[in-house]
Amino acid sequence: MAKDAEVKTCITCGRPFANRKKWRQRGQWDQIVHCSERCRRSAKK
Repeated sequence: MAKDAEVKTCITCGRPFANRKKWRQRGQWDQIVHCSERCRRSAKK
């Protein structure tokens, strides 16, 4: 990960993940809480 990249921790698995280009362009970074679709789906169970 780049040093200047924004980083969050996934609430499901606890792994750090960086802001992606598609989230940045759409202005969605504040709403993102999971690192992947897999974590997002498993959190619902």
